[in-house]
Formats: sequence, C-alpha cells, structure tokens
Amino acid sequence: MGFVISLSPIGVFAYMAWVVATQGAEILGSLALVLACAYIGYAIHAIAVYSASAKAFAGISPIAFFKGAAAAMIFAFISTSSAATLPVSKECADKMGADSDISSFVLPLGATINMDGTAIYQCVATVFLASCAGMELTLSQMVIVVVTATLASIGTAGVSGAGMIMLAMVLEAIGIPVAYIGLIVAVDRLFDMGRTCLNVTFDISCSLCVTEWEREKAAKGAKANK
Repeated sequence: MGFVISLSPIGVFAYMAWVVATQGAEILGSLALVLACAYIGYAIHAIAVYSASAKAFAGISPIAFFKGAAAAMIFAFISTSSAATLPVSKECADKMGADSDISSFVLPLGATINMDGTAIYQCVATVFLASCAGMELTLSQMVIVVVTATLASIGTAGVSGAGMIMLAMVLEAIGIPVAYIGLIVAVDRLFDMGRTCLNVTFDISCSLCVTEWEREKAAKGAKANK
C-alpha cells in the first residue's frame, strides 16, 4: 500500500499530462468550472436539505448544526472515507443530542447507502464528459443519468475513490465511452473530498432527526399508557 501511495503523484501527473496533451490547456479551465459546479451543488444540498432537516425535525439551528458537525466534516473532507469518519461522526452526533443506540445504527447504515454527494458528482461528471465526447444529452437521457446515478450511489462503498468506479456504470447507461473517465480521474480526489463531506453531514443530520422522532414516539406511548 505504501508503494502504491508513493506512486500516486506520478500517476496523477501522467494523467494530467495526457489530458492536457489530448484536449489542450483549456481543459484545465473546464475542469475548474466542473469542480466549482459540483461544490455549489454540495453546498446548496447541505444547507437546503441537511441543516433544514435538523432545524425542522430536531430543533437545531443551522449554525449550531454545522458547528457541532464541523469535526466530522473536516475529517471526512481530508480522509475521503465515510467509513473511516464513523467514530468522529458518532462523537459529533452524540454531543448534539443524538441517542447513542440510534447513532450507532444510523451512522454505519448511512455510510453504506447514503451517498447523495456521489450522486451529485456523477450527474455533474456525466454531463461534462458527454460534452467532451460531443454528445448533447436529451431530456430522457438526463433522467436516465439521474436515476442511474442515484441507484449507483446507493451501492457505492464508503471508501476513497469508490464513486469513480460507479461513474463507469452511469456512462455506459447513456452510451458514453468509459475511456473518457481519464479526463476527470486526475482531479477526482478534489471531487471526492467534497462528496464525502456531504455524505457524512447527512448521516449526522439523520441520526439527530431519528432520535427526535423516537423520543416523540416514546412520549406518545407513555402518555397513552397513562
């Protein structure tokens, strides 16, 4: 593993050299725009869905939520692994009021099947690669991309770089040559950092929401028994 890691910078350089040589230096600007588009999607999803859910169902303000989840988000951003972030995610969720038993179940489950960030990445990457291949996606093809990306993200492993493997399945679904992944693989780590951070954020939000729902259910049960 150490040998592979030591060769990674050389491999990334070789990929980027091939990308620039075959597509021209302007491809770097295009990759930067795609990266920015993905991160804008990550940010909107985190704020509009995750923090809003924590506020609506668990009564935690967005500022308090992101402050409490910051440690797990930073660790996920650096490690790019939902599975590796689990201990930090549980600590953050428990500190914000999640029940320990619930967080112990929800967080590992979320690290396995909740990959919203991966789904967003696959949609953005597919549209970009289709453009590079000279394809203009129709509405029906875009629907196929969204559905396929969502289904593929559910089965994505919670380890670094797994989203790239599933991207091949999405490309095949609409007829884009898998070889075009080479255009984006060199910067996949940057995409992976953001999408893993987003995935972990929702796991924490979900554990807080489920805790509140279970407390309300228990309170109603206790009241009914009286």
